[in-house]
Amino acid sequence: MSTQPVLQLPPLSLYVHMPWCVVKCPYCDFNSHALKGELPETAYIEALLSDLELDLPHVWGRVVHSVFIGGGTPSLFSAQHIETLLSGIRARLPLSPNAEITMEANPGTVEHDRFEAYRQAGINRVSLGIQSLNTEHLKTLGRIHDADEAHKAIEAVKAAGFERINLDLMWALPEQTIDEMLADLEGVLAYETGHVSHYQLTIEPNTVFAAKPPALPDAELAWEMSEAAADRFRAKGYGPYEISAWAKPSHLSQHNLNYWRFGDYIGIGAGAHGKVTLPAEQTIVRTRRKMIPHSYLAAAETQEFIAERVTVEPKDRAFEFFLNRLRLAEPIAWSDFESLTGLHRGHIQSPLEKAQSLGLVELTDSHIVRTPMGARYLNDLQQLFLD
Repeated sequence: MSTQPVLQLPPLSLYVHMPWCVVKCPYCDFNSHALKGELPETAYIEALLSDLELDLPHVWGRVVHSVFIGGGTPSLFSAQHIETLLSGIRARLPLSPNAEITMEANPGTVEHDRFEAYRQAGINRVSLGIQSLNTEHLKTLGRIHDADEAHKAIEAVKAAGFERINLDLMWALPEQTIDEMLADLEGVLAYETGHVSHYQLTIEPNTVFAAKPPALPDAELAWEMSEAAADRFRAKGYGPYEISAWAKPSHLSQHNLNYWRFGDYIGIGAGAHGKVTLPAEQTIVRTRRKMIPHSYLAAAETQEFIAERVTVEPKDRAFEFFLNRLRLAEPIAWSDFESLTGLHRGHIQSPLEKAQSLGLVELTDSHIVRTPMGARYLNDLQQLFLD
């Protein structure tokens, strides 16, 4: 076996978590909390910037290529406070001149003329949580908007001049038919935003749906929905660059690509996760911030925002790499695996040979290629790399 590879620095992104929503959706297992009382905008933005300063020594001199403001519902925050946040980030970190800066927004939480203000504040990409264009299905999902408000929100984002827009759309909803799913999809594709996150509804632990599960389409119907949706996406020029995202070639999310390519990212805000590579120490460190909003805000007094900091041991890096990287359709270069994990390719010879024998991957001298079968049975493929 040749010399052990040396960890190299991947690109760096920044994730900012806004934890509040108007209501908590029954399917949601994200760290989001129904807003009770007044939104503490100023205090939270100040806490975020103080939190960011904790990670600066670990990323000194590195350029941030993308920023993603997620939640929760970031569009509860005013454009003025978003501008204060972005100005504070730029004062502390060098942002690439063409950095992708995304903010999530939900119909029903934004006055439509505020999208222009968000764009002026520095947001250049909007991810809009449509989920469905069927009012009855939206009620079942616990959304606060109806179909008319969904259409108006998309039109408002486009009218504000955003050229990069993602629309979130869920499928395999309770009692949903293939025709209803395709109607949702056709309605979204008609806006020609270039990027659609297409998520199958699944029942997650510790959610309202987990306690009172609705009747979802069976596995056979869900597969038929998936195939029908794939046909429509491809007919419109979209490709499945990520397991739950379809995009035209010029509209891929740079922030999401960095996640799935095992890039680095700072995570600030209540419950935010981060991953930073430290080449001098030949280590990869993961962090998690305090999850409960009031505990996170209270930490501003002591600067103790971090709830957990762990080193990713070499024995765990292969699984973490493939857990992320196999979500993408693009081939995996052997050199990327070695430089981003610090592991020799011989470390994964056994699971790769098994994956190849099962038809889940193909191997070349330079790349690992996930097959269509590997995409369909992604969880099984990823689990092969558990130590």
